[in-house]
Amino acid sequence: MAERAPLLNYRLCVAPEAGSSRGPVKKLSTFFGVVVPTLLSMFSVVLFLRIGFVVGQAGLYQTILMFLVAYLIISMTVLSVCAISTNGALDAGGAYYMISRALGPEFGGSIGVMFFFANVCGSALYVLGLVESIVDIFGLPPGQTTKSGIQVLPHSYWYEILYGTVILAFCLLVCLVGADIYAKASFIIFMIVIVVLVTIFISFFTIAPKAINITVTSGNNTEFREGLFTGFNLSTLKNNLPSKYVDDYTTGVVMSFAAVFAVMFNGCTGIMAGSNMSGDLRNPSYSIPRGTITAVIFTYIIYNILSLMVSCTCDRFLLQNNYGFLEDINIWRPFVIIGVYSSTLSAAMSTLIGASRILYALAKDDIFDKLLLPAKKTSQGGNPWAAVLISWMLVQLVLFTGKLNTIAGIVTIFFLLVYAAVDLACLALEWASAPNFRPTFHYFTWHTCVLGIIGCGIMMFLISPIYASSSIAFMLILMLVLHYISPSSSWGYISQALIFHQVRKYLLMLDVRKDHVKFWRPQILLMVANPRTSTQLISFTNDLKKSGLYVLGHVQKGNLDEMPSDPLQAQYDSWLSLVDALNVKSFVSLTLSDSVRHGVQHLLFISGLGGMRPNTLILGFYDDCVSEDGLQQIPAFSDNSSINSDQDSSLPPHFPPVRHHSSPKALSSREYVGIISDSIKMLKNVCLARYFNQLNKANLFNHKNCEVSIDVWPLNPLRPDSTNYVDTCSLFLLQMACILNMVRSWKKAKLCIFLCVEAGNSAGEHARKLKQLLGQLRIKGSIKTLHWDSVAALHWHKKMPQGSNDEDNFVNNYPSNSMKISNDYLIAVNKMILEQDTHPAIRFLYLPRPPADIAVHERYLEQLDILSRDLGPTLLIHGISAVFSTDL
Repeated sequence: MAERAPLLNYRLCVAPEAGSSRGPVKKLSTFFGVVVPTLLSMFSVVLFLRIGFVVGQAGLYQTILMFLVAYLIISMTVLSVCAISTNGALDAGGAYYMISRALGPEFGGSIGVMFFFANVCGSALYVLGLVESIVDIFGLPPGQTTKSGIQVLPHSYWYEILYGTVILAFCLLVCLVGADIYAKASFIIFMIVIVVLVTIFISFFTIAPKAINITVTSGNNTEFREGLFTGFNLSTLKNNLPSKYVDDYTTGVVMSFAAVFAVMFNGCTGIMAGSNMSGDLRNPSYSIPRGTITAVIFTYIIYNILSLMVSCTCDRFLLQNNYGFLEDINIWRPFVIIGVYSSTLSAAMSTLIGASRILYALAKDDIFDKLLLPAKKTSQGGNPWAAVLISWMLVQLVLFTGKLNTIAGIVTIFFLLVYAAVDLACLALEWASAPNFRPTFHYFTWHTCVLGIIGCGIMMFLISPIYASSSIAFMLILMLVLHYISPSSSWGYISQALIFHQVRKYLLMLDVRKDHVKFWRPQILLMVANPRTSTQLISFTNDLKKSGLYVLGHVQKGNLDEMPSDPLQAQYDSWLSLVDALNVKSFVSLTLSDSVRHGVQHLLFISGLGGMRPNTLILGFYDDCVSEDGLQQIPAFSDNSSINSDQDSSLPPHFPPVRHHSSPKALSSREYVGIISDSIKMLKNVCLARYFNQLNKANLFNHKNCEVSIDVWPLNPLRPDSTNYVDTCSLFLLQMACILNMVRSWKKAKLCIFLCVEAGNSAGEHARKLKQLLGQLRIKGSIKTLHWDSVAALHWHKKMPQGSNDEDNFVNNYPSNSMKISNDYLIAVNKMILEQDTHPAIRFLYLPRPPADIAVHERYLEQLDILSRDLGPTLLIHGISAVFSTDL
C-alpha cells in the first residue's frame, strides 16, 4: 500500500509550483490561476498520508504549535510576495521574475536556475511517488507470477520507469496545450481533492468505532496488532494531547520535534504556485495577494481542524503505525486512494509547467547568452513549447535514478532558499526607500521580511545542514559565474539604490568639523584637457589617492545660452567608459564655462558632498611638449569593437583629436597660473605633473640590476636661503611620497629624501634632525646629504653686481624676491637633480607659491620649466594642509 512507503519519500517532498504560460491574452481569474494551484500545492499528499504521523508523534499541543510556527514563517514570505507583486506589472517567471527585477541578473539568475532544477527534480519525484503508490496497490508482489485480484501490473525497475514515462507523457500533453487546459485539469483535480476531504470529515461522524489490523515488524519477527478508531472520545483526546516520539515504522529512525516539523512543513509550502502563474493572469497585482492569502488561510484552518478530529477519534498506536488509516476509516476506501493519486498527479504537472516557465523566462532574459536560445520558441498562443519539451526531457532523465530520497532533500531546501530570496528582495526594496517602490499591498514591514528570511534559513538547516550549506554554496558559485557572463540589463539594480541610501546617510554623518589630521587622506581633482594625452597621469593619480576621493574634471568652453542642449550629457558615457577601461576608481565631473579658469573654480566649489570634497588639485604641466595618443595603447579602445555596444567606431566619439604642436592652447599661461593661485586661495593643495607620458609602470620594476627610487626634494628652490625642511609644504611632499610608496605596485621603490646644506651649516645635525623627524612620522626612507654651495652661490643677489642695469630691471619688473632668481641658478639646480644616480621612477619637487603680481606669471612658469626640464616624471607640489600627526 502507498501508506507503507518509506517516510523519506514524502518527508522531503517539495510542494509543487504551478507554472505560467506567456500568451498575448492573460485569461486566468484569481480562483483558477491562484487559489486552485496554491491549494493543491499546499495540500499535496501530506494531507492524506502524513497528518496522522504528525499527531501521533508530536501530540495535539505540539502539532498546533508546529502549524502555528510553520504558517508564521510562510506568512512572512506571503506578505513579501504580495508586496512585490503589487508594485508593478509582472511577466512570466514568477519568483524568478520578482527576484531578478529587484536584485539584478546575478542573484535572480542563480535563484532562477535553482528554482528550475527544483521543479524538474520535484516533478520526477512526484511521478515516482505516484508510480510507487500504483505499484503498491496494483502491482504483483515480489516473487509472485500469477495475477490475483487487482494486482495485475508487473513489478520491476524497467516497468516502473515505463509507468513513470506514461504518467509524465500525460503531464507533457497537458502542458503542451497551454495554461488554459492546465487550469481546467487543476480545477478537476481540485474538485476531486475537495470531495475526498469532505468524505474524510463525514467519516469521522458516521463510521462506527472499530479495530484496524496492523502488521508490526520487529527485527525478524512479524506480529499482527490492532489500532483503534474510537470515534469522538474524551479519553482518546487526552491520550493524544502530549507528545510521544517513537521509531518511525517505515524508516526505523527515532523521531524528534525537528524531524516531525520538517515532515509537516512540506505540507505548508507551495505558496508560490499562484505567483508562478503571473504571466497568465488577467490582473496579477489583484489576483496574487488575494488568491495566495485565501489559500493560506483555508489550508491552515483545514489542517488544524483535521488534526483536532484525528486526536479525538484515533488512538496513538494507530496513528504511529498506519499512515494510511484515513483509507481504513473512510466511508468508501478508494476515496483516499483517488485523493492521493490526484494530488500527486497535480503536483507533477504543476512542477513540470513551472519548470518550463522558469526556463522560458531565463531564456527570454538572455541570462546565459545564447545557451538557452532554443527555449525562447513559443506557439502562436504564446505557450513556450520548446521550454516544456526541454523540461520534460530533463524530468525523464531524472526518472532513471529510480529513487530520489537524496535529491528530494536538496529540492526542498532550494524552494526554501527561493522563499528567503523573495523576502530579501522585498527587504532590499523597502530599505532602499526608492520612490517607485509603492506596492498597493501595505500589510508588510521590513520586520516581516527579516522574520521570513530567518525562518526559511532555520528551516533549511533544520531539515539538513549539509544540503542547506551545499545549496547556498551552489547559489554563490552561480552568482559569480553570472557576474562574468551575463549581459548588462536595464531592469534597475537594487544594489545601486541601497548604495545610494547608505552613502547619503553616511555622508550626512561625515561631519567636516570632526576631521582630524590623523585620518587625513588626499581627495584629488585631476583636471584633464584631453583623455587621449593623459592616460598615464590618470592611472598614476589613481595610485596616489590612497582610498580617497578621486574626481576626473574637464572644462569645455562654451555658453549654454547659445546651444540647443547641454553638450556634456553626450560625453559623459565616454568618460565613464574611459574610467572602466583604465580600471581606475574615480568619479567624473564635467562643466561648461566661458573660460577654463572659471570652469576649474566651478569644479573646486561644487565637486563632492559634505566631508568628501577635493582637497588637492592636480594639473598637467604648461609646456610645449608633443602630445601622444595614449588611448591607442589600451586594448579596449584600440579594438575594432566599441566599449559601448551601440557605438560603431572603436574610439569614443566625444574625445577630441590630439592637439597639434602648432595649434593654439585652450588657455594662456597667465590663466594657468591664475588657476594655481585660485586653488591656493581656496585652501586646496596643488600638484603640477610633468613628463608623465614617459611613465611606464609595466616595465618600471623589471630591471634587476638597479633599484628604482622615489626622489623627494623638500627644499623650496626659489628660496635657497631657507633651510627649513619642516614647513607645511615640505611635510606635504613627504606625505604624498610616502602614500605612493605604500601602494602595492610601488612598494619595491626606495624612498629617497635629499637634504641640501651649505658650508658653515652642520650637515650632520640637519641629517640627524631629519632622520628623527622621519622616525616620528613612521616614514621609511634614506637621507642623502648634498653640499650645494656652488649651486647656491649662483643665486642672483650673490652673483649679480650691485647697481647693474640687470638688477634694476629685476627690481622694477619683478618685485617679488623669488622672481629675482637667475636662470643660471635654476639650470644649476636642475643639473644637480639630474646628476643623482638613484634611478628615480618619479621625483617630488617643492612648488613655490605663485606671485600675486599677474605681470610676473609668465616668469614664474619659465622658472618652473627650467627647474623641472628633462627630469622625467615629476610632480611639483605646493601643500597647505596639515597632514602629519605624531600622536597615536
